[in-house]
Order: sequence, then C-alpha cells, then structure tokens
Amino acid sequence: MAMGALAAIVGLFVLAGIVGLSIVYGGLYNVAATEEHASFTRWTFDTTFRNSVENRAEDILAPEAVAPALVARGAETYKSSCQLCHGGPGVDPEEWASGMRPRPPHLAEAAAEWEIEEIYWLASNGVKMSGMPAFGPSHDEETLWGVAAFVKGLPGLTPEDYAQSAIEPDAVPSGVPGAGSARE
Repeated sequence: MAMGALAAIVGLFVLAGIVGLSIVYGGLYNVAATEEHASFTRWTFDTTFRNSVENRAEDILAPEAVAPALVARGAETYKSSCQLCHGGPGVDPEEWASGMRPRPPHLAEAAAEWEIEEIYWLASNGVKMSGMPAFGPSHDEETLWGVAAFVKGLPGLTPEDYAQSAIEPDAVPSGVPGAGSARE
C-alpha cells in the first residue's frame, strides 16, 4: 500500500474520532425519549441486540417440560412485572410505556420471533439502556422458565385465555406451549 493511501486512511480515522468526540462532548446527540431514534441508530441497536441475545443464549438448555403450575406462576409473574410495559392479548401496556425508547415490544406478537432460551436469557439478564430490568437477581431459575414458557405461548393466546392464565394451575390454557413441553 502506498504511503499516501495509508496516510489518507489514518486521516479518515482521526477525522471520524474528532467528529465522534465532538458529538459526545458537545451534547449534539439528542437523548430525549420524546424523539425517535434515527434509522441508523435504531438499526445499530436492533442488530446488536438481536445478535447479542442469540450469541449468549445459544448454550442455554431449556428444560424438556415446564409443569403447568410453573407456567401459571409464570403468567402471574408476567402480569405483575411485564404487562405494564409489554401488554398482553387484549391488554394494552400502560400509557407511560409508550414514552420509552426503544419502545417495549408487544410480546403477544414479538415472542414468536424468539426461542424459549432467548426469552429466558432476556428475562434473566435484562437489556442495558432499554428499561428492561434483569429479573435473574430477584427471581429463581424455575420462575424464569415459567415466565419464558408463558411468554413463548403469548402469540397463540386469545384475550380470554390470557385473562384466565394465572388463576390456578389447572386453568393454564392449552395454547401455552410450556404447559408440558418447553420446546415447540
């Protein structure tokens, strides 16, 4: 490589560093949650998020079956801890959750895109700078598998099934895949 080309590449990196530091120290990036992320920022966050979760969850082994009572307990935990931001079939998230950036996904649709191990990892570890807390420090593994199995089943639940899902262990809707089998 010619010295001129090498100098040009180094110059571009130095310029990019100066621009980046100017944005950071100048407060030029708007961090207000009232503004949507720019397309590039959203793509960067979404891609990093998806790949990070897939990478970290690939060594997690889901239980062969999750007992219906555990899924019912997962439904109860979901309704008390997750529904506020994510909603559920027939239940909207709290109004204030629409002001979060990124917006919490409506899991009645989004859960279909994730494996149960990934949902477990997300519930256990949370997500930085998203408002998604880590429930692993405050909930045992068994409870988190119940939540993961319940969330994995959300896309198949009707609002009526969802409303009945945490009443008692025997009332776990048959549409919840974790009720007897953690894997689809």
